[in-house]
Amino acid sequence: MTDIRRRKGGRHKPSSHQRNGFAKGAATQKEAFTIFGWSVQQFLLNCLGVLLCLYIGFKHSWYMRQINENNLWFSNLKEVEREISFRTESGLYYSYYKQMVNAPSITQGLYALTHDNMTEHPATINVLERMNIYQEVILSILYRILPVKNILEPVYFYINTVFALHGMLVCALFVISWMLSGSWLSGALTGCFYIFNRLDTTRVEYVIPLRESFSLPFLWLQIAGISLYFKHNSHGGREKLSLCIALSGSFLFCLFWQFNQFVMLLQSLALFGVWILDLVPANKVRMILLFNAVSLLSVCVLQSVNTMILGSLVMSFIPATFLLMYFKGDSLTPCSIPARISKVAFYSITSIILMFFINIAVKTILNLEADEHIFKFLLNKFGIGNPRDFDSRLYLCIEAFGFLQLDTFERMSKLLVFPIYLVTHLTLLAVLFIAVMQNWSNHSHEVGLKDHPSPRHSHLLSSRPDLAFHAIQAMFFGALGMSTLRMKYLWTPYMCILAGFGVGDYRAWKNVLARLRINQDTVVQIARHLTTIAVLALLFAIALPPALKGLEDLKEFWDPDTVELMEWIKKSTPPTAALSGSMQLMAGVKLCTGRPITNHPHYEDKILRIKTKELYQYYAKRDPADVHALMKKYKTDYIILEDSICLAPSRGGCRLPDILDVDNGVIPDSGISEPGLVKSNIPRFCDEVRRQTPEYAKYFKHVFTNKTFRIYKIV
Repeated sequence: MTDIRRRKGGRHKPSSHQRNGFAKGAATQKEAFTIFGWSVQQFLLNCLGVLLCLYIGFKHSWYMRQINENNLWFSNLKEVEREISFRTESGLYYSYYKQMVNAPSITQGLYALTHDNMTEHPATINVLERMNIYQEVILSILYRILPVKNILEPVYFYINTVFALHGMLVCALFVISWMLSGSWLSGALTGCFYIFNRLDTTRVEYVIPLRESFSLPFLWLQIAGISLYFKHNSHGGREKLSLCIALSGSFLFCLFWQFNQFVMLLQSLALFGVWILDLVPANKVRMILLFNAVSLLSVCVLQSVNTMILGSLVMSFIPATFLLMYFKGDSLTPCSIPARISKVAFYSITSIILMFFINIAVKTILNLEADEHIFKFLLNKFGIGNPRDFDSRLYLCIEAFGFLQLDTFERMSKLLVFPIYLVTHLTLLAVLFIAVMQNWSNHSHEVGLKDHPSPRHSHLLSSRPDLAFHAIQAMFFGALGMSTLRMKYLWTPYMCILAGFGVGDYRAWKNVLARLRINQDTVVQIARHLTTIAVLALLFAIALPPALKGLEDLKEFWDPDTVELMEWIKKSTPPTAALSGSMQLMAGVKLCTGRPITNHPHYEDKILRIKTKELYQYYAKRDPADVHALMKKYKTDYIILEDSICLAPSRGGCRLPDILDVDNGVIPDSGISEPGLVKSNIPRFCDEVRRQTPEYAKYFKHVFTNKTFRIYKIV
């Protein structure tokens, strides 16, 4: 009967062993259709996103290279013209790459760099210590050992590497926006914002060898690593990967740019902010600060103990923060909101005081004065300090160190990014404020309830600590970009990231639609993706036609006077002849002729700054005997004078002769008198020497002239 009932009842009830076997088989079957924890559909979509990311990075790299080619007809230039196109300090940096490539061996090339008497003649310096040129060393070694000599000229290997790095930069921006929003369409929008707003997001196509051209891609790589590390669900292999990316990006960024300390200081301030506001776990903040300190110290060692790094504010701020972290602890102690605000203010002020105390102690011990010109410049920029300081006036008269121009916002508004960024960032800061208040309010309820604490509640950003970090760091980068035009290239990429994120963020759309009583996930996804596609389409409609038309605008490099100058120097002066002139020109002279120079545009050494001011007296109102004595002091054989400097019209006291006059206590030609200035009856040397009167000719022999330059041999 039992057997009959079982047959009539249909299937047998499986035993426990059978159920486990079926479950295991089903699980195995299910696992077979997942890849890296993603379903097949998710995996394919992510692969599509990665391919799009790589494509956009490649197109940006190609675009920058094509603009450089179109502006200069670079492929058609002869070598001296290509080298002249690397203006000012760019030419100086490239000269070390050329020197290493042409050296008899790598060892001899490195020795020449560490015992260099060509850059600051007659002094011998260690260029690897003085300047951030490890990128030139690395590229020159790669060019020598890789089988590319028959395919690429050295200059193309160099510039193509830089353009490729900027393709990587765009990929990093893409990934950051993708991680924040959860959509690679937002990443694509961020990349397109960056590319189409190129006038304000990059200048790599014009100044390829500049230090930031190498370093900024690694900064954004580091920020991508930090963003992944700070994510709420980051753990295990993902956490290790993010730490590797953050550390390598931080180290290479610091290695490649002399202004690394200022960017690292701003980032450390942002990290301090998310820690003190309890938005990111203290252990994670501590790890990134440690990475930054290790990166800076490693660069310090590689630069033969560069004391300027040891005396930087960031290397004083990080230990001050570690000290405060030790006393504060990692967890929030219950207290009221007013008490919490007082504690935040106390810790913030204490960190700044400790930073300056440590910094003064380090500089006193090391007798460090190399970076004093930077602080003088900052004080004078805001109307504090000595307005006649020569170094400060030189910086203030350079447009790149002025305040951010308002037309930047106009251009970026026409191409959509700025209005979207502004709304997004302001909203983020408002959400940040609410989240902090919520967090503190949750903990304030625990006051007096030590034995029976209330359960913790989440706040708006409890699962998005990475977003809190970006909101604060973008604010610091924005302040720096507003104050210094050259630094806007730190801020404008953040505009692109936050604008792309703001358009396609899943949670933002979910909250907005929830207020309209629309809670279906499918509708949320459709709404955000369609909006992102619509903004992309509008951006392409506005920006693509001008971009394509710009690619049709073919120009050609044309500077016959400078070419003639360089060729005359190579043909008519001894290989050991030392030349002096404007800092910008001297970089090109060293690169194109291989002759020793007395001064150059890398203005970060105090002794060099003093030397440059003394050499520049040939543009001041000085007696020929005084100028001759200064030239002999530095064993100068030839001086190159430029009428574009000597006879430049006065522009608010910003031409070099006026700056020298004021520094010398003389009323400048503009006639603007200040207390303490006197009128000089001595003619301006650079103008008077052209007449070759006996008083001048006995010291300075005229040997070359064209429409732009004059060369005098020191007798």
